[in-house]
Amino acid sequence: MAKVQRALISVSDKTGVVDFAKGLSGMGVEILSTGGTAKALRDAGISVVEVSDYTGFPEMLEGRLKTLHPKIHGGLLARRDNKKDMDDIKKHGIEPMDMVVVNLYPFEATVSKPDVAFEDAIENIDIGGPTMLRAASKNFKDVAVIVDPADYQRIIEELKSQKGEISTDTKFYLAKKVFSHTARYDTIISNHLAAYEKSAAAFPQYLNQSFLKLTDLRYGENPHQKAALYKEPLYNGLSLVDVKILQGKEMSYNNYLDSAAALELVKEFKEPAAVIVKHNNPCGVAVAETIQLAYKKAFETDPLSAFGGIIALNRDVDTPTAKEILTLFVEVILAPGFKSEALSILSQKPNIRVLQLDISKNTSGFDIRKIQGGLLVQEKDKGMIDDFKSLKVVTKRQPSDDELAAMAFAWKVCKHVKSNAIVFTSKDQTLGIGVGQTSRLDAAKSGAMKACRTLKGAVVGSDAFFPHRDGIDFIAKQGVTAVTQPGGSVKDNDVIAAADEYNIAMVFTGMRHFKH
Repeated sequence: MAKVQRALISVSDKTGVVDFAKGLSGMGVEILSTGGTAKALRDAGISVVEVSDYTGFPEMLEGRLKTLHPKIHGGLLARRDNKKDMDDIKKHGIEPMDMVVVNLYPFEATVSKPDVAFEDAIENIDIGGPTMLRAASKNFKDVAVIVDPADYQRIIEELKSQKGEISTDTKFYLAKKVFSHTARYDTIISNHLAAYEKSAAAFPQYLNQSFLKLTDLRYGENPHQKAALYKEPLYNGLSLVDVKILQGKEMSYNNYLDSAAALELVKEFKEPAAVIVKHNNPCGVAVAETIQLAYKKAFETDPLSAFGGIIALNRDVDTPTAKEILTLFVEVILAPGFKSEALSILSQKPNIRVLQLDISKNTSGFDIRKIQGGLLVQEKDKGMIDDFKSLKVVTKRQPSDDELAAMAFAWKVCKHVKSNAIVFTSKDQTLGIGVGQTSRLDAAKSGAMKACRTLKGAVVGSDAFFPHRDGIDFIAKQGVTAVTQPGGSVKDNDVIAAADEYNIAMVFTGMRHFKH
């Protein structure tokens, strides 16, 4: 280790930089700086050498060119234990740089503003900063490089305790942090500029991802699994990580997963709607004239499974709804808003997580699944049928208006149920949900077994085609009068004939909703 004698400080985010520079200056460290940083330090009474005075070369191109000079980068890259390096910099009058304190032009903050001009985005691409950071990090054994103001206090304390020196371990920690920081910076630039390509492919050649860690979670799906929550940069769609937590325990990994599933489903409805999710599947869904009634009907679908579930509502929670919910043990309540009296009522159970989120935004981006050695990437399933009256009726009997309304409701729900999925519904309430079965007949049996009441007059929604007539035979015995399904089986004719035998109306959507 060697004593820190010279530091270059040039930061856009000036949080804590004056106190940090005072600490360095108080230990006899010479400080080089540029532009606004130099002024801020000088105004605070700190002695500063302008980089242009040190290099003998003025800033140019309206500040674009400041630090890209051999006297800067030679001082950063020269290896102290390499005689040729040290002879080279001595020959050219270059002094070693022992520390670099740089954070970058605020590109992310700039492009996060609505309607940011392309020219403004370009001007906030830092050139000299990343170059210095990378040079110093490459030579981390000799140069301490600091990109995060959160590290200032740690470095000052180590310098004081180590007589002006910084350990190699600390410098390696700082260098690793820099490369992660610059990688994220470049990813944000790349992804933002890609948005300007009108003819860009749906799936880019290189899928650049850089997520910022927000917090560690208590554990993952199970207590023996560690987990953390990360935030996607420049994401301006519906964001669960930005949810406002009004009360309750810390959100868990499973809470986030189930809340995400509940959000996607409740957003399908324009009328007051309630969704209850358990283990990433809906166990109750309903619409009604009021949000209280919608919740009551959703709960009635499967009261047993609703215990410990996640509730998502698409209207503000009022007093009657809060009182209704309070009778059940729930993990999370998520809604666009909460009336003050409703919050007071829910506070009687302080462990319930109460989440407020504007659900009017759409979810954007891709669906991404990690597999061994790679990723599976697909568009989000935004497919939906707006007008069931326009669909093909394949049976002899035409569905009634009420059956068509029930089909539309069932179709919205089964889109969000793990395959194989069979959903029994009325026109405004799930009656039984068969989830995640390896055969469609088993899904039908599971949904019927869990039905909250008689299925006579119910409608069935199926996320994929019926491969055999056995599924129709079974649901007919339950009293089902209408079915909506994608169609497309080689045995469609057999399935349609079975429906005709039972006087069941059947509509083909031509659209499948597998969800794995």
